[in-house]
Amino acid sequence: MKPRGILFDWGGVFTVGTFDGRVVANTARRFDLPRERVADAYFAEVQRLELGEWSLPRFWAYFAQALGVEAPYDDFEALFLASVAPRPEMYELLAAIPAEVTVGLLSNNYPVISDYLRAGEGFDRFDAVFFSNEEGVKKPDARAFELALERMGLPAGEVLFVDDHEGNIAAAAELGLMTHRFQEPAPFVRELLRRGLTLPASAARP
Repeated sequence: MKPRGILFDWGGVFTVGTFDGRVVANTARRFDLPRERVADAYFAEVQRLELGEWSLPRFWAYFAQALGVEAPYDDFEALFLASVAPRPEMYELLAAIPAEVTVGLLSNNYPVISDYLRAGEGFDRFDAVFFSNEEGVKKPDARAFELALERMGLPAGEVLFVDDHEGNIAAAAELGLMTHRFQEPAPFVRELLRRGLTLPASAARP
């Protein structure tokens, strides 16, 4: 079925690898700490950022104490932002999606990063945006999908959901969305063509 809308995840789709993994790796490198220790401290409380319960300065106060390190918040914010690794070919594909297709973004995200993305080039192609840190609910909660679909103005059965996490894909399928488990751009392009979307020749090369 040809989708009338495409609902994208951000991390792992529009980025190379996962944002969280890069934050952990960069923090471990910056403070010369074991990556496992950094990961344990990071993932113990990062959900508070995803749900908007903590600001990024509040998270850094916790994170620095848990790791036993000292550094100004501004240093951590710079490291946090530097952990974004965009996938340029996906932004090019985003721009090539036909105008009649409604495009949404459903992202479990964080303060500062959501503002950074809104200010970025190409973001205006998203017709509807849902950031978990602004809404207080995140994938795979059904309410997150329902709110995103409301903003897109489309029923679940007419929307293709694109995410790199199997748990989110399964949750979307249960709600009746078409789904694509993202791994690389080329298979995704082939999926769009298979579903009847027309893309410019430059974007349609598998």
